Amino acid sequence: MKKIYVVRHCKAEGQSPEAQLTDRGLKQALDLREFFSEIKIDRIISSPYKRAITSIRPLAKKLKIQIEIDTRLAERILSTQNYPDWFEKLKATFDDFELKFEGGESSLDATKRIVEVIESIFNSNHENTIIVTHGNLMSLLLKHFDKDFGFDDWKNLSNPDIYLLKYKNNKVTSERLWK
Repeated sequence: MKKIYVVRHCKAEGQSPEAQLTDRGLKQALDLREFFSEIKIDRIISSPYKRAITSIRPLAKKLKIQIEIDTRLAERILSTQNYPDWFEKLKATFDDFELKFEGGESSLDATKRIVEVIESIFNSNHENTIIVTHGNLMSLLLKHFDKDFGFDDWKNLSNPDIYLLKYKNNKVTSERLWK
C-alpha cells in the first residue's frame, strides 16, 4: 500500500509566494515535525512557495531528507484581478469546474496538475511520501477522490492540515489526520 500525506502549510503572513510563516506558523512547523516523528517517510515534495517549504523544513532536517520542489503544487490562482467578492467567485468554481476568471486557473486545470503529481508518486518506488501544498489545491485534490468534498470542507481546513491518501488495489481512499 502506498501512502501520500497531503499537508497544507502552516499559518502564514499572507498569500504571496514569498509570504513568511507567522510566529504561530513556525511553532506549527515544529508540531508537524512531532506529528510525523513516528511515521516512516521516504520522500518530501513541496510547493515552491516559501510558506510551504518553511512548514516542512524542520521535519526534513530531522529525517535528513531533501525537500523536492514541484511547481505543480503551487497555489491555484483564482484570478489576477482583485475581486471584492472573491469568496463567492471561489465558491462558484467548486460548482463549475470549467469556470475561469481573468488571469486565473479553472478548478479543472488546477486539479489536473495536482493529480499528475499524485499519480507520479503512486507510480514511483516510494511507499510513504509527504506533499506540501495550499488549501484550495488540496481541496480540489480531495474532491477528485471524494466527490462529496466541497466548498464547506475547504472552509473547514486548518493551517496546517493533513490528509492521508492510501492507494491499494487501484483504489484511493482519504482520511483527515490533523485534528
